[in-house]
Amino acid sequence: MKPLLVLFTLLLITHSAEADNTTKVAAVLDALHAAASHSESEAYFDLFSDEAIFIGTDVGEYWTLGQFKSYAMPSFKKGRGWTYIPRSRNIQFSNTGEMAWFHEILDNEHYGTTRGTGVLILEKGKGWRIVQYHLTIPIPNDIATDLTDRIKSYEAGPGSHKGNPEE
Repeated sequence: MKPLLVLFTLLLITHSAEADNTTKVAAVLDALHAAASHSESEAYFDLFSDEAIFIGTDVGEYWTLGQFKSYAMPSFKKGRGWTYIPRSRNIQFSNTGEMAWFHEILDNEHYGTTRGTGVLILEKGKGWRIVQYHLTIPIPNDIATDLTDRIKSYEAGPGSHKGNPEE
């Protein structure tokens, strides 16, 4: 009987720790969206790891943290952040509990339904920090062909990235 009690106790502790980490990761993501919505640049960028990558909706938007700051700071300084409201979110953890990945469905006034995916790591002394965030616009399968044909036409034109984020 005692081995079962020990096993049950360990399972409760493990489940409790994961639930606590889920709450902490969700709080980081909620803080990210709140800071962006209120143009609070310091609070926003403090949620990212120094090695973070942000991948935006345009093919050319693959940015280091420094590059992303250069892109976002003019909007934040003018008080024009962006508002994404989480509709749903799924968070999972590595076996060590020191890495989390997520996907969330977000609502945005301009873009409508969007999806955020990413990875966070547990940094000593700093807590959970975002190392990658990827914002996408999900395309319903019924209109995917029409929309991707429009994207191909755009990419064939002058001034587009033509699929290369380095251009």
